[in-house]
Amino acid sequence: MPDFSLRNYDGRLVRSSDLRGRVTVLTFLDSQCRESCPVIAWTVARVVESLTPTERRGVRAVAISTDPTEDTRVSVRRFLARNRALGKLQYLGGGQPERALRRVWKSFLVLSSLESGQDTLHSAPVRIYERSGTWVATLHTGADLTPANLAHDIRVVLEQG
Repeated sequence: MPDFSLRNYDGRLVRSSDLRGRVTVLTFLDSQCRESCPVIAWTVARVVESLTPTERRGVRAVAISTDPTEDTRVSVRRFLARNRALGKLQYLGGGQPERALRRVWKSFLVLSSLESGQDTLHSAPVRIYERSGTWVATLHTGADLTPANLAHDIRVVLEQG
């Protein structure tokens, strides 16, 4: 997993190194997106809810903003609440300097909605990283991202230690 240091929508600093030791579900969202982003947030939140307490302790779900200028604390909180993901999905990068996010997008090889100029046009893979930070799986909205597939992949990675 590429290194990053970004603030969550509630102001807490989250570093990629903080995620090591846990299975990480990581995606890229825009709080104004009305197509894939709500599906992703809802799916990730449902899967986190479905995990056992022991499994949940070993997993972190993280979204990185693709439009830090529009992803304000208020818009992110509304987006998470609307998609029943509050407390289940950390949403990083909203309201932060564009240059910091551009480095993150480049390191993850994603297109942002800020770069495309459209809220619904950006990379939105759902990536799973093992505890060491190694990328092991990717799911996509409209193709293979379902609650069952995501839960399965998370559990396989958890079982691998």
